[in-house]
Amino acid sequence: MNILFLAAEAEPFIKVGGLADVAGSLPPAIQQVARKEKVDIRVVIPFHGALQRQSLAMHFVSQVQLRHYPQPVEADVYQLEQADVTTYLINGALLSPDAPVYTSDSSVDGVKYTFFSLAALEFCKSIQWKPDIVHANDWHTAPALYAINIFADPFFAQTGKIITIHNLPYLGHGASDALGVFGLPPAVDSLLPVWAQQLPLPVGLYAADKIVAVSPTYAQEILTPDYGAGLDSYLKTRKSDICGILNGIDYHLWDPKTDPAIPYPYDMEHLSIKTNNKTKILQEFSLKADEDAVLIGMITRMDYQKGVDIALQALRKIVDQPWAAFILGTGSPVLEQAAFQLQRDLPERVRAVIRFDPTLSRQIYAAADLLLIPSRYEPCGLTQMIAMKYGTLPLGRATGGLKDTIIDTLDPSQSCGFLFDNPAPDELAETLIRAIKTYQQPDEWKTMQINAMKQDFSWKRSALKYFNLYKEIYQRYHPQANSTRSKP
Repeated sequence: MNILFLAAEAEPFIKVGGLADVAGSLPPAIQQVARKEKVDIRVVIPFHGALQRQSLAMHFVSQVQLRHYPQPVEADVYQLEQADVTTYLINGALLSPDAPVYTSDSSVDGVKYTFFSLAALEFCKSIQWKPDIVHANDWHTAPALYAINIFADPFFAQTGKIITIHNLPYLGHGASDALGVFGLPPAVDSLLPVWAQQLPLPVGLYAADKIVAVSPTYAQEILTPDYGAGLDSYLKTRKSDICGILNGIDYHLWDPKTDPAIPYPYDMEHLSIKTNNKTKILQEFSLKADEDAVLIGMITRMDYQKGVDIALQALRKIVDQPWAAFILGTGSPVLEQAAFQLQRDLPERVRAVIRFDPTLSRQIYAAADLLLIPSRYEPCGLTQMIAMKYGTLPLGRATGGLKDTIIDTLDPSQSCGFLFDNPAPDELAETLIRAIKTYQQPDEWKTMQINAMKQDFSWKRSALKYFNLYKEIYQRYHPQANSTRSKP
């Protein structure tokens, strides 16, 4: 079974968001769980400018030509020589070396990623490697699935199609013209609403055999008006094709015992050492907090989806409680300034660091007592999984993957974090107070830390679910495989 895995970013080569973690970890995990079967999984990502500026060991593989109005365009394909799975980079004139991975202009990204998606398909033809499954991720690679349907190329006649939704509201608005210049017309014969018939993610959903949301709860939430981004009615017609598979994390990369970024490594048996990391970061950033003060960490994109505004308001409501807070992230200038204002108002208790800093984020995971994740919606989330491995208790809103991973029974012996239901500052403030009171009971707190560190969010379970889904789709396109296997 040949699997073509398409993504806009992938660790360890290029990372902007959580998709890179998934694209870097899931394919090798699938390869591992399927090691007894003949599975060839290959990852394809764009040759972004940031990658071009690196010294990567790679070699040229192929040049392909794509249909494009008013004239065809060419793409060059390179293979990386040091990768856990076979990985290719696609480059071409429509992929500017000066552009970031994602821009704020969807029309620009639309051209870039439609070019990339179609080039990946043409590349398969050029090397005569026929994918049995094309696995797309989010709107950036969704055009590949739609193109298989529209162009009806015999080469892909037995190719199954799967798409993973990492964040549904990002539909590719503004990219409609890009689909058109590459010969992809509106999906007028679909049940999609008219406004969605020439947007990348909706047409990819329409073309997909299976649709995966990145957590079981999110798979249910996208069927509702609140979370369906205007596609809930259409998604209900595809309900039998939708499932939720929780993302995972790579514990080789996320382990407080071996993490080189943290000053004082520790594990479950030496949990008291964790306090040294807290003391160091408080001193380093001149935060004055009592020993019984909870250190609240927030590592986030500064976005209203992430509930940053809710968190800042809630912290102002509990100034009479013993806490300090460390906020790390970038995004909305309005929210960045609001975080700075909280620091100005509470200079001894709050630090807002507005930058992307992977090393500091790891140090916060190791130092904080609580990790705050008050998202308005959260398809999966990885920060809560990482925090638990580091013995830092997550406090999140009961939505999407947060609800699926954070256990809060109100009984510390059976819990590994804290949840609140409504995205409101008052309710978050109440839950923060509950967490602070639990922290003041050291035995209960340590029990919850141990519970959290024992949680298993490794990729193995999820990778097996994906592999079984691949097999289900494969058998649909290769019915002879079923009859062959059934013979004595």
